[in-house]
Amino acid sequence: MAIYRGRIENETRFDIIPGILNHNLRMHDFPAGRMKRVHPYAWLWEPLENDPAFLLRPMFGGRAAYVAGRLTLYFIAKSKIIWEAQSEVADWRGICVCTGREHHASLMNEFPELAPHPVLAKWLYLPESHNHFEPVAVRLVELVRRRDPRIGVLPQAKRGKKAAPASRRGR
Repeated sequence: MAIYRGRIENETRFDIIPGILNHNLRMHDFPAGRMKRVHPYAWLWEPLENDPAFLLRPMFGGRAAYVAGRLTLYFIAKSKIIWEAQSEVADWRGICVCTGREHHASLMNEFPELAPHPVLAKWLYLPESHNHFEPVAVRLVELVRRRDPRIGVLPQAKRGKKAAPASRRGR
């Protein structure tokens, strides 16, 4: 039995599974190993997983979706993140649309639910608390799947480690 977006895929009758109702389960009745926690927004990036150019990476406590080398969407399920640069606590729960400022007006006209993030204003933000979160999020993922040029930024190249000062070399 699998629960997918609140629906039960195949109905299993628990009254016919021995031990479920009278709680006679033992540890060896469960699969071995650790259970993997599923990200609450995993269902959103599933349509992108078949794309060979898709990459999902952890980033600052969330998941960053890259398509064709471009950072497109940032999914964050934590309710609070301390943003050290501004010493604030911000609610990040939702989706950030990684885009350039030149595309903000166009995307906000198409998706009035989007707004610049209160901390990271270079990206647009769809809060999970919005009434139309799911349909808008699905439409945004579809735009990413179709490679809409307004969505996606090239990540900055990683800087190499600084060389040790000359006075410390060769000691």
